[in-house]
Amino acid sequence: MNLNKVVLIGRVTRDPEVKTIPSGQMVCSFGLATNRVWSNQGEKQEKTEFHNIVLWRRLAEIASQYITKGSLIMVEGRIQTRSWDDSSGNKRYRTEIIGENIQLGPRSANQPTLNNKEIPVVEDKPDKEIKVEDIPF
Repeated sequence: MNLNKVVLIGRVTRDPEVKTIPSGQMVCSFGLATNRVWSNQGEKQEKTEFHNIVLWRRLAEIASQYITKGSLIMVEGRIQTRSWDDSSGNKRYRTEIIGENIQLGPRSANQPTLNNKEIPVVEDKPDKEIKVEDIPF
């Protein structure tokens, strides 16, 4: 059995970039930073990893409306590496997290709150349509 599953919780490093591909599907990409903190001989150590996140269809639309630089989010998905030839003919690679579920973190002080309700999980299921009006913020 094989498994390709990733769960990340971090801060968005840049506003989502949204495009519509020729088939009409929406795609959204942004960066996500995750931190790891540990102690080495009593000295605090910290390392930040940067991840490329890609969301498709309805998740892309929701992300473009509600996620901004600095937002705290959880992304659940899979790792995918794609390759292409650049203009000089060199082979280029990019590893991305293809998001299948997202959970939005707390809103900032100048945005509406959820009145202490649980933050919703938004899943990318092609057979189930997500309605923006069903999201409680």
